[in-house]
Amino acid sequence: MSGSTYKIIELVGTSTKSWEEAAKVAVETAGVSLKDLRVAEITKLDLTIEDGKVKHYRARVNVSFKYHVGDD
Repeated sequence: MSGSTYKIIELVGTSTKSWEEAAKVAVETAGVSLKDLRVAEITKLDLTIEDGKVKHYRARVNVSFKYHVGDD
């Protein structure tokens, strides 16, 4: 059979430094247990505020990875 199938999941990464770091955390953490990560799409950026100051940057990321038939 030709062609491929990909699954897309939504992740939220956080960082005290930046949105870029938050996205990187999400992707690299997912990469520990998911095989064949292909594309990451930033869908939303927000931040948490505490006492009038930025506490955490948050990046919502859709990540696609190749679906392997027969994998558990």
